[in-house]
Amino acid sequence: MKIKTTTLIVTFISMINISNSQPVQTVAHVDLNRYVGKWYEIASFPQWFQKGCNCTTAQYTASDKGYIIVENRCNRDSVNGKASYAKGKAFVQKNSGNAKLKVQFFWPFKGNYWIIDLAEDYCYAVVSDPTKKYLWILCRKPKMDDAVYGQIIMRLKDKGYDLSKLKITSQI
Repeated sequence: MKIKTTTLIVTFISMINISNSQPVQTVAHVDLNRYVGKWYEIASFPQWFQKGCNCTTAQYTASDKGYIIVENRCNRDSVNGKASYAKGKAFVQKNSGNAKLKVQFFWPFKGNYWIIDLAEDYCYAVVSDPTKKYLWILCRKPKMDDAVYGQIIMRLKDKGYDLSKLKITSQI
């Protein structure tokens, strides 16, 4: 009986690893003129640089120099906490349909910003990277429709994301 249980566990772990090894696919095309504007973070995989963030937003603005200005804001430690602000730049990767960007907050370091899911009307977006270590669910409003959120979660699960790491962002 012990051998069968061990075999089952190994098989299950292999299935998880296969699921998580699915390559990250971006959307085919992003109209940057429609993408710019204010986004509210609905949920994310918590990152060290966002520790204690609540009411997180991102404002994207097209620059006249060909890149996107990124302005991230949040309130630290509570919804009424001290305001925090970070400004950076995002550069579109060639031949990506504008779905892959490199974001830079501190020169010379750049991080991957891949748009992997996007509403037809640009009311929500899901952003990740090729390693699946980063994930942000964004919406044009501070509250996302529960049915839409559920559909996004199902697609992320199908794509092999470890949703146990997902944390809802306080926006009230």
